[in-house]
Amino acid sequence: MGRVTTRTPVTRITGTRQSIRPDTVVVEEPLEIRVNGTPLAVTMRTPGSDIELAQGFLLTEGIVADRSDIVSVRYCNSVDEHGVNTYNVLDVDLAAGVTLPDTGIQRNFYTTSSCGVCGKASLDAIRQRTRHPPAGDTVRVSASAIAELPAELRAAQRVFDVTGGLHAAGLFSGTGELLASREDIGRHNAVDKVIGWATEQNRLPLRGTVLLVSGRASFELAQKAVMAGIPVLAAVSAPSSLAIELARDAGLTLIGFLRDSTMNVYSHPERIT
Repeated sequence: MGRVTTRTPVTRITGTRQSIRPDTVVVEEPLEIRVNGTPLAVTMRTPGSDIELAQGFLLTEGIVADRSDIVSVRYCNSVDEHGVNTYNVLDVDLAAGVTLPDTGIQRNFYTTSSCGVCGKASLDAIRQRTRHPPAGDTVRVSASAIAELPAELRAAQRVFDVTGGLHAAGLFSGTGELLASREDIGRHNAVDKVIGWATEQNRLPLRGTVLLVSGRASFELAQKAVMAGIPVLAAVSAPSSLAIELARDAGLTLIGFLRDSTMNVYSHPERIT
């Protein structure tokens, strides 16, 4: 497995004083995901939980519905100039009968985009493709429990403590219990890792759960929550207009600006008590 952090010299300037000192920074490397030996997508990620990342990515892209659709996930023998395995290529074997994804140019552009897809056509595609719609989830979550989640997630961010350069995603029960948390340089990767963990644990659909993300709530993150059947998505920063539209359309409770005891609920507030 590749390194999660690395050390590099930096010039530290404090007022009129300069000094050279080592700094710990987060590692960013490409991960190529192949399906049945055929390249599907490349994402820039922080090494770690790669198998979860691949499984979560395939689930949120609508390629698989649960763990039974996946036979195996393994690292390919991708080597660097010194003949050492980079652990930057994963091959996923799908079960018999699972429809293989389209690997054409348009599909690859979509899956490698860090921004996800945009527009009304995308909303229609999500509504048609998700096999775990959250609209019928009757979970109720107290506002006081939600207010405590950012501190719980922050306490689990061990790599962020030494680098300050990672996003985080946390999956919580409806009572506020932390089920899983993951860090990554890309917030969409952190979410895929958490959902991949749930896929591996055969927990899909994720009824009665809350997904908390550091930073903003984009359309892409709302899309991933909907695909996994998560009824509540919370973010410490702002949501986008398209994320709000998707949440209202798909039955997802979307919370933004979750700070201390305040929050904005942009869709389906009936789940918050």
